[in-house]
Amino acid sequence: MSQMDGRRRNPYELTEETPVYVISVAAQLSGLHPQTLRQYDRLGLVSPDRTAGRGRRYSARDIELLRQVQALSQDEGINLAGIKRIIELENQVAALQARVAEMEDALDGAAAAMRQREAAVHASYRRDLVPYQEVQQTSALVVWRPKRQQQSD
Repeated sequence: MSQMDGRRRNPYELTEETPVYVISVAAQLSGLHPQTLRQYDRLGLVSPDRTAGRGRRYSARDIELLRQVQALSQDEGINLAGIKRIIELENQVAALQARVAEMEDALDGAAAAMRQREAAVHASYRRDLVPYQEVQQTSALVVWRPKRQQQSD
């Protein structure tokens, strides 16, 4: 079973990543020919999960990716090698954004722990001590004279 956010997920719950569509349904949903889907799989553009018998199973996310590949190819005129590179870079960006979010969470946790430690230190200060305040300088002149010793006879 996979875990998501520390909770166990229902194994029968369908998500956008659940591989449920056979190639003919995926082709129909994406508007592409099944042979095109096979070619995209061979090129590594859209790689669906496989069943034990090696049959392809596409997820809703795979269908959306197929549509994006088609749009980049047909509408933007980008070749398949360029599309593959775009997909790789988008995956890298998503992974880096997830890592940044993890690091921000860790930083927030460390900052909160530091504030707690700082508060504990301040709470441990002795309350009978008075903070020293610097004396302001004046222009007064103080003259010191030693006491004269009395002579004894």
